[in-house]
Amino acid sequence: MSDPGTPGVSVVICAYTEERWEDVLAAVASVRAQSRPALETLLVVDHNRALLDRLDKEYKETGEVRVLANAGPRGLSAGRNTGIAASRGEIVAFLDDDAVAERDWLGHLAAGYADPRVMAVGGRTEPVWASGRRPDWFPEEFDWVVGCSYRGLPGGRVRVRNVLGGNASFRREAFDAAGGFATGIGRDGDKRPLGGEETELCIRLSRARPDAVLLIDDRAVIHHRVPGAREHFRYFRTRTYAEGLSKALVARSVGTRRGLESERRYTTRVLPAGVVRGLRDALLFRPGGAGRAGAIVAGVLTAAGGYLVGSVRARRGAVTFCVVAAGKDDDRD
Repeated sequence: MSDPGTPGVSVVICAYTEERWEDVLAAVASVRAQSRPALETLLVVDHNRALLDRLDKEYKETGEVRVLANAGPRGLSAGRNTGIAASRGEIVAFLDDDAVAERDWLGHLAAGYADPRVMAVGGRTEPVWASGRRPDWFPEEFDWVVGCSYRGLPGGRVRVRNVLGGNASFRREAFDAAGGFATGIGRDGDKRPLGGEETELCIRLSRARPDAVLLIDDRAVIHHRVPGAREHFRYFRTRTYAEGLSKALVARSVGTRRGLESERRYTTRVLPAGVVRGLRDALLFRPGGAGRAGAIVAGVLTAAGGYLVGSVRARRGAVTFCVVAAGKDDDRD
């Protein structure tokens, strides 16, 4: 239980495949081992009856872990909304199903809410490469491709436009003010690796509550597993293209000024510096320098192509998304 006088934190973990069984168990175990205990852990299963039954059996004797079926359409956003609606905590935190949190993760997230203006706090996500090491060609500036914090993010506890969804928390009031995660933007199982749902929510929240403060505290650390398939350039190219598609939807929802505000700084400052570093390393005969510079350029061009395609589709109405309420479920016990 949480200490008296401190806000209770519900942790939501969304799962969709039995292939990640050991990862899910490790994620839950890391939450249960927190120095600041969670009020509860909610495992939301995305339209997979076999996984639902298996997890329900695994945790049926564990009072602080609840297993739920996604009550909305297939996809990560609806799964998170299901967890929000069922949760009891004043703060709702999200952890990826293939990540483990360091022992003080929840403590650092919760500490940010001492200021009543703070509506969201995120943390730092470190990659755990399946091969044991970062591929030489893979630039740190693009670690978001594998769901991790990337070079260019500010350090310390700082104010940001948006938190990153796999390591994030929100005050319940945030969902009351802005609604839940938009369906139709983020991931849907093994389909194209879209994203951007947390960005859209955070911008929508800032519009609904102009006084809202959103933070990242890089002491709130999780370690995210990167499968071998995601260490290859083919996935890099697919993911950057999908990010462009997602950003087009985000811009459609909240406007290009807010929707691409951070991206402009990233592409005009962070990435050019990364190219220069890569070329310098190549001149110094350091491994992967030219590859990293080339990957940055390729990533920018591929994301831009996805954004253009996504913008055309959005104007034609070929893609849709929906924002739903994700408040507390008053019908539950």
